[in-house]
Order: sequence, then structure tokens, then C-alpha cells
Amino acid sequence: MNSKIFLKRHEERRIKLGHLWIFSNEIDKIQGNADNGDMVDVNDARGDFMGTGFYNKNSLISVRMLSADSIPDFYSFARDKIIRADELRKTVYKGREAYRLLFSESDFMPGLIIDKYNDTYVLQVYSFGMEKNAGVIADVLKNEFKAKNIFTKNELHFRRLEGLPETDEIYLGERVTETISDGSIRYKIEFDKAQKTGFYFDQGDNRYRIEDFVKDKHVVDAFCNSGGFGLHACKAGAASVKFVDSSAVEIENAKLNYQLNSFTTESEFISMEVMAFIINSLNENKKYDVLMLDPPPFAKSKKSLPAARKGYEKLNKLALKILADDGFLVTSSCSHHLGREDFLQGVYRGASKAEKKLQLLYFTGAAMDHPQLPAMPETSYLKFAIFKVNNL
Repeated sequence: MNSKIFLKRHEERRIKLGHLWIFSNEIDKIQGNADNGDMVDVNDARGDFMGTGFYNKNSLISVRMLSADSIPDFYSFARDKIIRADELRKTVYKGREAYRLLFSESDFMPGLIIDKYNDTYVLQVYSFGMEKNAGVIADVLKNEFKAKNIFTKNELHFRRLEGLPETDEIYLGERVTETISDGSIRYKIEFDKAQKTGFYFDQGDNRYRIEDFVKDKHVVDAFCNSGGFGLHACKAGAASVKFVDSSAVEIENAKLNYQLNSFTTESEFISMEVMAFIINSLNENKKYDVLMLDPPPFAKSKKSLPAARKGYEKLNKLALKILADDGFLVTSSCSHHLGREDFLQGVYRGASKAEKKLQLLYFTGAAMDHPQLPAMPETSYLKFAIFKVNNL
């Protein structure tokens, strides 16, 4: 029998609207000896049953809600959720064999990410309950999806927040190399060298969007990682593409992916800090028609927000200075703590200091394999915008 959690008065409102986190200061009392990772029954202050969640007494997020019902068998529960998530991806990405299969809270499996690379499944596990049931998740992938390789590639920062060991596991097979397609571009994924789980699926749809703006243009893909934006620019007929990233490994990945797709676009692969590249371009009076910025998160906590705002403002200001008249700025932020308005204001302030006028043409978030819960702003993190640039 599950232990029981009772909330304080009125603390059930957010949960009933669809939020999935219960914080430690919202709990009134606990009946039973719930251990970290156990499933618990959640009740409101009147004692009415609200659902089932995973418990962690050492985390600020004490309960991650799983269901409004009881869960007698976790395998059946996980099987249903993962299959439903996969059916959604197959609807929006017909014929694809690589995508974010399951996106944590957004697919009602809090603390678990599953990325699919053909028959290889890469997990990120960020809740004690999912860690305790990782073997069950692997069984679902083996039995229902015929997985050949299953392993984790966790980000240690989030494991530390949950009090989880800073380790990775192989549940089936090995860390093979995969070649995937995003629908038109192929990528070679070497998991031991790659960032995140191996590929940034969240910008997948946005890479297609930039194809409308790059034909016959001179393009810079800054913070290029494995080259996704620049490769789509090559496909769409760009006159030239510069791939820029501080990581020599990622520049090699981008070069390999360029060759894998047999592109012939005039291209340069530059291992350099992006700010240094921009300043060098300024000093050499070089101009580009399209500049794409996809930096790592500047704000990993609320405390770092002031510095992050200044960082985005400075980056976009300098980027605008190396854009040709009537150019396009494609700019992103994956900092969850930086909201849409803060992000846009940083770009606008940068534009003002660069003496440019901007027209916002397009604004969106992550790709459709990264759904959002309307009641849970934490599931929305990526900001992606395309601006037409005009001189003042």
C-alpha cells in the first residue's frame, strides 16, 4: 500500500489545473514511511484522493505527479505512456526514425527523457522514481519497441538537484554510432563525443524554417554544434556558409555531416569562440546576409538572470553589427528562466545600441516532439525568432 501525502489548504489548485510538481512547503503531513522514489497517494487537505506520484523527501520538488488514478502496475502504466508518446511523434514526423520519443512532464512521465536514434534509445533520468524504475523503462523499450541499444547520457546538474548518483548506465547493447535523418539532412551521431543525448532535436522544425531566408545568401551558423542550421542552409541554396563553434569536436562533427550529405556549398568550419569570431568580423569589416545564433543557456538559475539578460543583449548587438543591410538575424535562447519578453527585450536593446531597426517575422519554441503543458510553464524553454534587419 502506498504512503499518503496530504496537502495544505488550497495547495491543490495548481495541481488540479494540470501542474505536475508538488513542492515540499505545500505538504501538510505524510502517512506511512515513504522512501525516495516510492509511489505515493496524493490527497488534498480534506482527504480527497488527487492521484499518484513519485516521492523524494530530499528534493524541493517533493512529489512529481504521474496520474490522477492509482497505478497498480508501473510496467503497464509506462508502456501506455511511451506508446502514446510515440504515436504522437509518428503523426507529426511520418517516416522518421529519430526524434524525441518522450519529453518528461510534457508526456506525463516526469523526470524521464527518451531520444530515439533508429533502434538506439538514449535516456536522461532526473527523478528518483524514474531512476528506481529505469529497468522497467528499459524492458518496455525492449519488449514493445524492439530496441537494440539502451543507455543513459545524463546531465549531472539535474541529477545533483534530485540527489541521484552521477553515473550513466547501459541497459542493453552498447554505445554504437548511428546515422540518422531529420527528414532531409543526415547526421552521424557518435554518442561518446556528442553533447546532450547525441543531438539537439528541439531545433528540428526551426532548421527547416530558415530555408526560406538563405537562398544565394552568405550565412553564418554560430554555436553550430553538429551543423544543423548551416546544413539546412546548404540544402536550400545558400551562396556560402560559415560554421562556427568553440568546440573543435563539434566543428569536426559539422564537417563530417557536411561531407555525409555530399554538399558542395562554399563552406568554412571555424573552431573559435563566437564572440571572438564576431569581433574579428567587425574589425575586418566583414558582413553577412543571415546570421544564426543558437547559444547554450546563459541562465541556469534565477540568480543568473541579470547577467544572462546582459549577455543576450551584447551578443545580439554585436551580431547585428556584422549583418548586411536587409539581412536576417535568427536568434535563440534555451534558458528556461529567461522568459519570452525578457528574451525579446534583450534583442531589442541590442538592436537599439547597434542602431538597427528590427521586424519580427517569426517566433516559436521547440519542435513538435517537445510538446508543452499549458498549465506548466516549466515545459516551455526554447525561444526562437527570425528578424528582418533595417538600418535606423
